[in-house]
Amino acid sequence: MGSPPGTGADVPAAPTSTRPRRRLPIALVAGVAVLTVPDLLGIDRITPLAQVVSLRPYLLVGVAALVLALCGLAWRTRRALLPAAALAVVLVLGVVVTVPRTQPGPPPAGGRALTVLTVNALDGAADVAGLAELVRRERPDLGALVEVGPWYRERLAPLVEPLGYRIVTAVGTDSDGVTDVFGVSALVAAHLGDVTVDVDETRPFPTVIIGGGGLGATRFVAYHAVAPRPGDVAQWSTDLGELTRYCAGGTPAIVAGDFNATLDHSRLREVTAGCADAAAQLGRGLAPTWPSWLPTFLGAQIDHVLVTPPIAAEDLALHEVAGSDHRAVVVRLRLPG
Repeated sequence: MGSPPGTGADVPAAPTSTRPRRRLPIALVAGVAVLTVPDLLGIDRITPLAQVVSLRPYLLVGVAALVLALCGLAWRTRRALLPAAALAVVLVLGVVVTVPRTQPGPPPAGGRALTVLTVNALDGAADVAGLAELVRRERPDLGALVEVGPWYRERLAPLVEPLGYRIVTAVGTDSDGVTDVFGVSALVAAHLGDVTVDVDETRPFPTVIIGGGGLGATRFVAYHAVAPRPGDVAQWSTDLGELTRYCAGGTPAIVAGDFNATLDHSRLREVTAGCADAAAQLGRGLAPTWPSWLPTFLGAQIDHVLVTPPIAAEDLALHEVAGSDHRAVVVRLRLPG
C-alpha cells in the first residue's frame, strides 16, 4: 500500500547545487593570477598590485606549493585537476618573466673600466663615516647618492673631497628646506676632469646629469623616483617615464639610483626598453637591495644601475650602510673604447 498523499515519501530529494564549489576554484585561480602576474594582465599600475608585484619571486614559491598541494589532492578528487593545471600556467608565466634575471650573460670583452656606486641615505640618516669608508674602499668613479641634500653633503664632503671627489647636489620641488629626503647628489671623481653638470629640479625628486670630461659622450644620471604608495602611483609612473629620455635617447647613458620599482613592474620594463639592468646582466637580478634589515635573501631589488649597450657590467656587490634601509650597490662596468 502506498504512502498517504502529502507525506513526501515518494518525492526525490532536490539535487545539491554545485555552483559554490565550482566558484571556489575559479576565484582561487583568478585571485592568484591577479596577484602573481598582474603586469602580464596590464593591471599592475593600480594599488595594491603596483606594490604586490615586486614580491613576485616569493609569490611564485607559494604558487608552486599550491600547485603541488592540488596535484596531491587530485588523487582523491578530479575537481582539483583543473585548478591545478590553471595555476601551473600562472606559475610558468611568472617563471618565464622572472628567471631570465638569474641567468648571467657573456662577460664584456675589452673596453675601459668604470665603477659606479648608488646608495639611498634614508633622508640623510645613513652613517656618514661609514659611507665615506665605502667610497674610500671601493673607489667609485661616479656615484648616485639618493636622499642626500645640502645638509648631508656638508658632513660628507669633508670626508670624501680629500679622496679626490666632488659632490653635486640638487633638491626637488617638494623640498621643505630642512631635510635631505628630496635631495639627490652625484659623486664625481676628480680624475674625470672637466665634466659638465645638468640638473632637472622639476619633479619631487631632482635628477643630476654628468657628462663630458673623461666620460666623453656618455652621460651619468643620478636618479630617484617616488615610491608607488597609494595615492602616489600616478607620480611614480610619471617619474619612471623620465627614464625613456636616457634609455631611448640615442646617447650612451648610465642611470643609477633608487627607482622604487623592480623589473617585475611592466612600467619599468616599458620605459627602459633601450637599457640593460646591470644586476640582471650578471644573473643577480633578484638580489634584494631593500629593506636591508631583512635577511639578504629577502626583499626587493629597487636600486638599479642601468646602461645602454654596448656598456656592460662585469661585477656587482651589495654593501650594508648603517643607518640606511637600503643596501649600497657597487657595479664595475666596461665602456667601449
